[in-house]
Amino acid sequence: MMFKKTKDIDSSFRHIRLFSLLFLIANVITVCVYAYFCESRVRRAENRVLVLLNGKIVDATNSSRSENLLVEVKDHIRTFHEYFFTLSPDEKLIQGNITKALYLADGSAKAAYDNLKEGNYYSNIIAGNVNQVITVDSIVVNTNINPMYFRFYGKQEITRPTTVTTRSLVTEGYLRPVTRSERNSHGLLIEKWATLSNEDLTIKNR
Repeated sequence: MMFKKTKDIDSSFRHIRLFSLLFLIANVITVCVYAYFCESRVRRAENRVLVLLNGKIVDATNSSRSENLLVEVKDHIRTFHEYFFTLSPDEKLIQGNITKALYLADGSAKAAYDNLKEGNYYSNIIAGNVNQVITVDSIVVNTNINPMYFRFYGKQEITRPTTVTTRSLVTEGYLRPVTRSERNSHGLLIEKWATLSNEDLTIKNR
């Protein structure tokens, strides 16, 4: 009888030990799963950015620069050309746009501006009541070299009191990263900018 009780105690102890071990394993798994989901939520929270846009809070996603590099490069090139070539018979507007453009490029853009100014290009725009806008056809970028090379393809539409002239515009240059600023939000600088082609395509009477 005594031997049976001892056997029952041993059996009960083994069951308790097995139950305790299973309970411990279940707790470890639960803690690991909980830690994984917590870390996952923290990562998502770190990548969540709230932006105040026109008085409204908007969700944005935080991503590395490399993921958006091509988009930023093309937008920088497009913005520069739009500022540089969008002209109206308004001296303040011309100066404002050129100033914005020159923050996005090096001395090569300033030299091009100075040449146009010395040739009375801007004075003729104002005196002739001329409007000029630019459209982008395509932008080709090689991000595999440093500095990055680009070629811009677009058209200029020049509206005069009696005619509308459409001209082709092909330019090239290089880009290097710089510190982002209020006037250069992409943190890129156009270098060695040059016009390769700027020829009349059509001239229509108004």
